[in-house]
Amino acid sequence: DYAFANCPVCTPSRAMMLTGLYPLRNKTLANDLPLPPEVPSFGAIARAAGYRTGYVGKWHLDGVPRDRFTPPGPRRHGFDYWAAFNCSHDYYDGRYYRDTPEPIAVSGYEAAGQTELSLEFLRNGDEPFCLYLSWGPPHNPYEAAPPEYLARYQPTALTLRDNVPLHCREQAARDYAGYYAHISALDEQLGRLVDALQERGILERTIFVFTSDHGDMLFSHGRQRKQQPWDESVRIPFLISWPGHIPAGTRTSALLSTVDFMPTLLSLMGINGRFDMQGTDLSSVALGRAEQGPSTIWLMDVVSVDEGRNMGVREWRGLRTARYTYARFTDGEPWVLFDNAKDGWQVHNLALEPSAQELRLRLEDELSAWLRAHNDDSAPWDVLIRRMGLAELWNARERELHPQNPRLLR
Repeated sequence: DYAFANCPVCTPSRAMMLTGLYPLRNKTLANDLPLPPEVPSFGAIARAAGYRTGYVGKWHLDGVPRDRFTPPGPRRHGFDYWAAFNCSHDYYDGRYYRDTPEPIAVSGYEAAGQTELSLEFLRNGDEPFCLYLSWGPPHNPYEAAPPEYLARYQPTALTLRDNVPLHCREQAARDYAGYYAHISALDEQLGRLVDALQERGILERTIFVFTSDHGDMLFSHGRQRKQQPWDESVRIPFLISWPGHIPAGTRTSALLSTVDFMPTLLSLMGINGRFDMQGTDLSSVALGRAEQGPSTIWLMDVVSVDEGRNMGVREWRGLRTARYTYARFTDGEPWVLFDNAKDGWQVHNLALEPSAQELRLRLEDELSAWLRAHNDDSAPWDVLIRRMGLAELWNARERELHPQNPRLLR
């Protein structure tokens, strides 16, 4: 029930899933900064342990341009079967690469085509296997869902979250309709995967995880997209099935975040070793042998870019406990503080309330401990990029994505 994206934006979050390292260690400080080939990752470790590895769908870990071909080799981070595209959200003009630099078209709804490619992987190989299927939706564009699913959801009939302001509600309702249509379409594709595993008689022996790399504000608090500390942005689904091992039908209130995925799953897979990871192994929680995980989740947006920057979001650090959300800007200015037990919609910001200053200072102390533990001095974004030797990659990113107004580092 309490799963979170530590850095709620595509590239940093995906890199954390695959490395068990925070952005300041794996060097994916922002969208479209590539994951360095030398960073140990899930696919490479699984392959070395004897797993047949595959990756299907959105990659978004190979820099710019977003349509670049990722050749066989270290930039694929251990995934041998490859039917992926770096980054695109054109859900009816989907493409993917195999092992040559000619893109292959996906007919129809992209997620359905990607599911078919995943079924191909399952049919044409032996166990054990490790497959990542990365659908693009329900990421915007919301209206690009299959028409038969869009017809299910009429904007005027939908109930919006209570924290959507009145002036946003008409557009929010239209976005909700498309968002829900995508989710329903994905439900069907998920069912195809489950059916395939059942038909092969291996569902009982398969660890099956459903999750996401970030949430979506969808006009809650009048805001859009991600890169922000509200639950709509940082909270994600996490469902895991392994019949006979993980107790069916159970829920846990333990805190889990994207950086914990890799150590947890490697442990469940029986892959042990001295791997360089910063996340927590929560396999004992999944197996029902423990009830609690970490007491806090470290949250951040290390470099404000693209949609977040357009919305005026500055770089920030924060944390989430089972009860509280706290975030402040990197210059120390308090931003948000919510008591989620009393204010589930996160509409009463206590960050500057005199009555909440003792609580804020306590949470700031906890956040400071996270920063010290991971050598994060909250340096300005440009300082971090230069310090980590990423200026050339950053400039390439800016020239590609913002050719009219690139933020170049000299």
